[in-house]
Amino acid sequence: MIVKQYILPASVTMKEFEHFLKSKYEIGVFLDLHISQLKNVYSMAKAHNKKMIYHVDLIQGLKNDEYAAEYICQEYKPYGLISTKSNVIQKAKQKGVISVQRMFLIDSHALEKSYRLIDKIQPDYIEVLPGTMPWMIEEVKARVNRPVFAGGLIRSMDEVNNALKAGAEAITTSDTKLWDQFE
Repeated sequence: MIVKQYILPASVTMKEFEHFLKSKYEIGVFLDLHISQLKNVYSMAKAHNKKMIYHVDLIQGLKNDEYAAEYICQEYKPYGLISTKSNVIQKAKQKGVISVQRMFLIDSHALEKSYRLIDKIQPDYIEVLPGTMPWMIEEVKARVNRPVFAGGLIRSMDEVNNALKAGAEAITTSDTKLWDQFE
């Protein structure tokens, strides 16, 4: 499974999700979701031929563990799962969906810890946050030898383009204006 679009629209609200459904984008991310919305989001995405990547850590009402990942995979057939948790990433890989390991660029210690985890777990993609540091996107991509998504704090087309030039495969953003500009 490969992501072949430069913007991954990330929905936080149902209004943003509906905007995504009307867009030309095939793959989207749902960030902040209540467990009671999963069935509706799944049905709407399926009806519009959209593929969803769910951020397991941000689904309210579900613990962000391998059991939640297994439940989501069985019941809602996601295109992929995003998490900071290695057991969620492992379950996504086991279930044959795209696994996206979130990596927060906080400090050198956190960076090294993330590198060790990525080396051990081998996710399909890494999401680097914030995605506004092209030099870090280059470093992470070279170090982990995995495709990288850039997300967080990207607010302009210049920042989108800088992240892509630095080697990001795609940009995750909830800024609908950027979705529309890039579409």
